[in-house]
Amino acid sequence: MKTTLKDAAQTAPVPPPGQHKRWLMLALPILVTVLLLLVPTPAGLEPYAWHFFAIFVGVIVGLIFEPLPGAVIGLTGVVVIALFSQFVLFSPAELAKPGFKVASEAFKWGVSGFGNSTVWLIFGAFMFAAGYDKTQFGRRLALILVKYLGRRSLTLGYAITFADLLLAPFTPSNTARSGGTIYPIIANLPPLYGSKPNDPSARRIGSYLMWVAITAACITSSMFLSALAPNLLALALVKNIIGFDISWGMWFIAFLPLGVLLILTMPLLAYWLYPPEVKVNDEVPRWATAELQKLGKLSRNEILLLIFVVCALLMWIFATSWIEPAMAALLVIVLMLWTGVLNWNDITSNKAAWNTFAWFATLVALADGLARVGFIAWLGKEGGMLLQGYDPQISAVVLLIAFYLLHYLFASTTAHTTALLPAMLTIAAAIPGINMPVFCLMLCTSLGVMGIITPYGTGPSPIYYGSGYLPTKDYWRLGTIFGMLFLALLMLVAYPWMEMLY
Repeated sequence: MKTTLKDAAQTAPVPPPGQHKRWLMLALPILVTVLLLLVPTPAGLEPYAWHFFAIFVGVIVGLIFEPLPGAVIGLTGVVVIALFSQFVLFSPAELAKPGFKVASEAFKWGVSGFGNSTVWLIFGAFMFAAGYDKTQFGRRLALILVKYLGRRSLTLGYAITFADLLLAPFTPSNTARSGGTIYPIIANLPPLYGSKPNDPSARRIGSYLMWVAITAACITSSMFLSALAPNLLALALVKNIIGFDISWGMWFIAFLPLGVLLILTMPLLAYWLYPPEVKVNDEVPRWATAELQKLGKLSRNEILLLIFVVCALLMWIFATSWIEPAMAALLVIVLMLWTGVLNWNDITSNKAAWNTFAWFATLVALADGLARVGFIAWLGKEGGMLLQGYDPQISAVVLLIAFYLLHYLFASTTAHTTALLPAMLTIAAAIPGINMPVFCLMLCTSLGVMGIITPYGTGPSPIYYGSGYLPTKDYWRLGTIFGMLFLALLMLVAYPWMEMLY
């Protein structure tokens, strides 16, 4: 029996839906890298530096579209550069040095990010979050606020905001904090009001609560250095490129006036611009009270966790001269392990922590490599020439606004930070008259609040966008309003305050 071409075509396996798109996403970073490698090296830049930049851009494209996990993309970039280090990482002068061992030096560079103190601080903060989750102390804090502030829709909005505020200093992942702790609690609330997702009744209260929750997550992510993982990455980049150290306390004080203003007014502003139909309900406090009764009294481990995180916070603020912040975090982790707040399996099984650890270690190495090969210095020189003749204040404001608005192009604050922060820092440093401490603080503290502008702008955004309570047109409209308001207040409140301080 003969098989015709038609029969073969009919029996051929059909690629699963989305398979072609996935292959396209996998090929895109490679294609971008190859195209840049084929572009002639710009004047004033060494060929090996341009080759490094081409691979770096490929990594950023991979982080934006994520055909594979971010850690895999970053590790791939580091490995490729290390393998071809003679053409990408080292200058001809370095290669000509007697006894210079290319393979050894390339490996040292490739793993350098894993020895970065900021990367370990991120890891430590993830362990704190694991403690909050395991002991249920985070859930208890949120339920207490709902119990006492949950009768009215407006005060319930404040309860959600304050719950995020309490958790933020100790949770470096706003996805874990808001999406993993806050959202599971407040998702139980709208049904008590007869408010259902993907239904006209969503506007009864569910839409308001979800919008307040994602907005609060963005605000608190800017308030605290340790409230958003890319904040810590930004800290490392600023130190490497500018040589400016930003402490936990410096960050907090710099954003404090704007942070307090936003925390106190945002739930009310959302109440006016996106009002819930239900204003009062007695069921929510009763539900929270019942949930708290199920939790019972503070457990031994909750009390120990509270003591440990307060000690860590005090060391981060007041003892940086005696103990490295990352070492303070590791000390607390050891104490949690010895006292049983966490066990070793909690450490080894925390996939999110290890994934972020590998991800950020590779990104730190890649960003540091840009400076190492001289690309950052060249970019700063070229960018500074473009802005020559302009008032330094105007140049700073233009760069800050551009940095903020370009977040529309990124689905990851980490990718945004890695791609644009070094460029902005280098360009600003090449312009005489710009107050670099203030400029650095403005760039870094904007990373959290800029996440509000799109449904993909920060980690928890897709969670709330997909909740069924925030229709697409409402999310984009509110994101534009709140995003532009946050940008305006950054310039009108935070900028003058930081100028006065530094």
